[in-house]
Amino acid sequence: MIEFKNVTKIYPNGVVGLKNVDLKIEQGEFVAIIGLSGAGKSTLIRTINRMHDISEGTLTVDGTDVMTLKGKELRRFRRKIGMIFQSFNLVTRSTVINNVLTSMVPDMPWYKTLLGIFSKEQKIAALEAIDKVGILDKAYTRCDQLSGGQQQRVALARTLNQNPSIILADEPVAALDPITARLVMGDFKRINKEMNISILINIHHVDLALEYADRVVGIRAGEIVYDGPASEVTQEILDEVYNGKSIPQAAKE
Repeated sequence: MIEFKNVTKIYPNGVVGLKNVDLKIEQGEFVAIIGLSGAGKSTLIRTINRMHDISEGTLTVDGTDVMTLKGKELRRFRRKIGMIFQSFNLVTRSTVINNVLTSMVPDMPWYKTLLGIFSKEQKIAALEAIDKVGILDKAYTRCDQLSGGQQQRVALARTLNQNPSIILADEPVAALDPITARLVMGDFKRINKEMNISILINIHHVDLALEYADRVVGIRAGEIVYDGPASEVTQEILDEVYNGKSIPQAAKE
């Protein structure tokens, strides 16, 4: 379980990223975080794995106060939290399987990492992760020969290879065309249901959030203004989240 208690995040330049946030997320939930650019969506998910430190309040994951973690404890904690970015963050000149295998590097002796030595068991595990996202036929293809959607699936497979209990995704489909975005969102939903992994997605397109997530958290100016089932989101709620401004939707193809 992830729990925010009166959490505030103030950046060094004085910008308030989060303000008095109270939020509880149970294991296995699929949560979409929506709001205007700069509302605090990325800040919220990046505090969970300590990419950003909170300024006030308490943030616990499975009962552990994340601000108490240091060194090896923090690195071990982060192994259980996968992170997926809009930009994929792949070594594009390397193969799909080699990119997925990099998720195992933190647990390997330095000399094996240097020489790229992976066991048969590690390679099988990587192939299983690739198969889970439906691109097993691309396992030995260089990533620069893949489409954007396929590259995001590689990033998802790499994260699955960590055996995470939580996946944080920061605008994972923003760079994809509408059809591919829906396919990738479908992958997230299937993995959430089949593997009981908690998934928190910071997403720009409201229609995708409502279509695929079970729960929606709406943020405006660092404060949560809606938290509830996706099925209960109304136009009035969206107007409050977006302060009456245009609500972003995915284009249709």
